[in-house]
Amino acid sequence: MSLYEVIDALVEERGLDKRILSEIVCEGMLAAYQKKYPELILRATYDQKSEAPLLEVQKEVVSSVEEEDCQISLRRAKGISSKAELGDSLWLPFEGGIGRIDILRAKQFIANRIREIEAAAISAEFKDKEGTILQGVIHKCERSGVVVKIQDYLAFLPKSLSIPGEKALVGFPIRALLKEVLDVPRNENQLILDRASEEFLSRLFELEVPEVFERLVEIKKIVRIAGYKSKVAVVSHDANIDPVGTCVGVGGARIKPILKEFGTEKIDIIAWTDSIETFIRDALKPAEINRVEMSDDNKSARVWLDDDQRSLAIGKMGQNIALASRLTGVNISLVQVEAKEDLDQRLSEEF
Repeated sequence: MSLYEVIDALVEERGLDKRILSEIVCEGMLAAYQKKYPELILRATYDQKSEAPLLEVQKEVVSSVEEEDCQISLRRAKGISSKAELGDSLWLPFEGGIGRIDILRAKQFIANRIREIEAAAISAEFKDKEGTILQGVIHKCERSGVVVKIQDYLAFLPKSLSIPGEKALVGFPIRALLKEVLDVPRNENQLILDRASEEFLSRLFELEVPEVFERLVEIKKIVRIAGYKSKVAVVSHDANIDPVGTCVGVGGARIKPILKEFGTEKIDIIAWTDSIETFIRDALKPAEINRVEMSDDNKSARVWLDDDQRSLAIGKMGQNIALASRLTGVNISLVQVEAKEDLDQRLSEEF
């Protein structure tokens, strides 16, 4: 296979510009020769007729040649160009060779430049899509994450940005947030995906709920423990629109596709309110709260509830109450109703 055919194959396979690719090959060859012949003035151009880079050296026209590599006699110069004069410079084919190490260096240079161009092309293609949801197909499963094929490009979903416990199967479709487009690939990965963040959930609501996309219903805040539960606070900017009902949909039609995306992860949708007590009550659902007592600075709250509601408020490994505290921005502590009644009784007996 000729170099010209190699270039054609790379153009077709990777979608690179043929002119740019030819220039890269010439740059690689020139870099290798200049390393071995630093004292000479060289240039490389691509000759489509010979299907190879044309390497030339600049030679000075002199009356008596002392350095063959960089000088040419006036008589020989006249044979090449009748207008040649002493002191002129001519570009002539360079006949010197390079060794195996120099050739490997040229190949490495060419490979690096191709990667740089491909990285720039990917960045230009996807940079304005950062923060949006992309659809792809699982291409390969690795210990550190999942490789996803999006169109003709490969993206990477790290394990740290995946939903815990989620199984990935090669060939299956997957949706993910394009978290970051790296200017320079890191471990051969340039497009970084994310399924574990609050932003991914927010973008899904925009896709599934038109009112959220149109900002008639606003997502005020999302807190999430990926794989367990998310709490979403929403508010309506239209008095005729119920924000929670709108996000759930008739018979759960709008929330079901989102829940399906997350497997076993639950989603609590809560109406945003200026009443911090009401907000805390709703944030602790599914537990039923008897009373909320705020501190003077509104940074902490004591919540009174029945004993049988305590485990619901706390949740698995304390995650429900942790999410409620994050959503409301209030440090929540639970007090059992029975414990308060016992305390009141003891106080009355003492006095």
